[in-house]
Amino acid sequence: MGIVGDVRDAAEWVAAALTASGYRADFSPGSLWEIERFFDAEAPDGRPRPNGLLAQQLGPRLFALGSYVGEVVRRHVGGDWSGDDDDPAAEVDVCLELPDGKRIWPVQRVMRRFSNGPEDGLVAYGAALGLGVGARPGSVRRRWFRR
Repeated sequence: MGIVGDVRDAAEWVAAALTASGYRADFSPGSLWEIERFFDAEAPDGRPRPNGLLAQQLGPRLFALGSYVGEVVRRHVGGDWSGDDDDPAAEVDVCLELPDGKRIWPVQRVMRRFSNGPEDGLVAYGAALGLGVGARPGSVRRRWFRR
């Protein structure tokens, strides 16, 4: 099947798993907020929550989450997955080649989000790539000046 097929399968699998766990994982740009919420709940301080959803099979689950993030970008911006099946680190090195010629590495970005926290946020990543991620769900827009 190869790494590209693995990416697509992993993205679909994690979308179903996230949905079953109460997250909205519908491949929309706004669903990146849900991935942020997932990391905030499951990996505070860059460590898996004991007995949480990342406490086991961390590597494959981070790969799946990176695949999901990349698929959100691919489905809304375009592009093609690229990877070397002979690379022993293919799961980490798989990249998405965007229509404008840029290359991104969503799995590596998810790994940084896991380790570094919100400073490597996925919503900002998506927005920088042109996705309309929208406002944080549940946020209240304040009016500072009233007439």
